[in-house]
Amino acid sequence: MQCVDCVNEGARSVRQARTSAGAVLSNGRPVITQVMIALNVLAYVVTVVQSGSPMNNQRSGLFTATSMIPELTANGEWWRVFTSGFMHFGLIHLALNMAALFVVGPVVEQELGKLRYSAVYLLSLLGGSAAAFYFGTVCQQLAGASGAVFGLMGALLIVFKRQKRDISTILVVVGINLVSNLFTNASLLGHLGGFVIGGLLTLAMVRAPRQNRNAYQIGAVVAAVLLLGGMFALRATELDTAAELVLEYARTCGPN
Repeated sequence: MQCVDCVNEGARSVRQARTSAGAVLSNGRPVITQVMIALNVLAYVVTVVQSGSPMNNQRSGLFTATSMIPELTANGEWWRVFTSGFMHFGLIHLALNMAALFVVGPVVEQELGKLRYSAVYLLSLLGGSAAAFYFGTVCQQLAGASGAVFGLMGALLIVFKRQKRDISTILVVVGINLVSNLFTNASLLGHLGGFVIGGLLTLAMVRAPRQNRNAYQIGAVVAAVLLLGGMFALRATELDTAAELVLEYARTCGPN
């Protein structure tokens, strides 16, 4: 028999196995992935209730107020670059993104740990918004978790490459999804932006030296935030100097 304090003290003295990113290796539940899926589904349900349609839910007030419309975003409604990542155009759009998140998310979450995984997910989401906002036109309405999901695909690619595992399947899946953008209204820029940010951020995390690992990883996160913030600020300045043109685009194009 051993007292509880003795057992806990012994556990602290045993070196715990860690992943390449520094996370404690465990078989725990992918809590963050489950939370993100729940938030996306909840947001979809609210838009369906408001619009009265599971396929045309973009007509709901919540969707209109939270999806990313560049001219409104540039004029101060900056919450849209984040909230648009939880809106979806219909049930099929939601189902495809959540299926991918359900498959890819737990693997990446286990490798990175909850805190790092949350950073990669959210910055990939913002990376998708930033790419579409900076390089895209004002004649668009953007929504969906695709930027975050593609960011996790980029993260998984880096993780598998680091573990010397076969990455051909991931490349095929990413390639098919990118090509499909040419035949749908999905945002190719949003997907690419999320993929690049998720991949690069994960690469910085798994390649960080063991000494001062946390400092290097925090530095990578800060660098990503500054990069994305700069893209948003520069594009907003461009749109502000051409306000009349932006308003004209908004009047004539409307949301897609």
